[in-house]
Amino acid sequence: MSGKLAAPHISPLLRIIPHIIGLLPLVLLIGDGLADRLTVNPIQYLTQRTGWFALILLLATLACTPLNRWFGWKQVMRWRRPLGLYSFGYAGLHLAIFVALDYGFDLSLILQTISEKRYIIAGLLAFALLLPLAITSTSGWQRRLKHWWRRLHRLVYLAAILAVIHYLWLSKDPRPALIAGGLLGILLLSRLIGRQSWQRMVQWSHERIKRQISSRR
Repeated sequence: MSGKLAAPHISPLLRIIPHIIGLLPLVLLIGDGLADRLTVNPIQYLTQRTGWFALILLLATLACTPLNRWFGWKQVMRWRRPLGLYSFGYAGLHLAIFVALDYGFDLSLILQTISEKRYIIAGLLAFALLLPLAITSTSGWQRRLKHWWRRLHRLVYLAAILAVIHYLWLSKDPRPALIAGGLLGILLLSRLIGRQSWQRMVQWSHERIKRQISSRR
């Protein structure tokens, strides 16, 4: 983590926000279970929900750097690790429900399903990429890997792309996946342009809108 984000400058409330965000989906799932709102197919419901929560939290993780770069919200940089770990946790729960509850640890049936359904391959690849990132997310691993740590953790973007593809291929309604893909595209674009370039783009956009409004009067 950057030295600019020293602990004394972070309020306790800001520290717990990522944990509130990360635990809220679990609370909602437990609430659905207690209220008997898991639909007629609870396994499918839990599988879909945990996968969706994992994707949303992954996008939230990737949004931290642009928020700091564009708006100077330095405090959100401390949210990246907990949000990323919560995302990985829901992805692991998503996979566990698929393997244990949906297929009952039947390896032959699981392998057959994987060979027949491409969206499962995309999802497994995304999880495989997230696994080493979760393991090496600590400051200790960051010191050990040195400059390789940043290079390794850039794989999170590939994992996110695969996660969106996974969701798009399995969904009957493609709109949520396309929205997630659009948000991911914006986040990827933010890695290619600097803050000054972004500000120039925003300023140009505002000026163009003003000219269009003036021309209509």
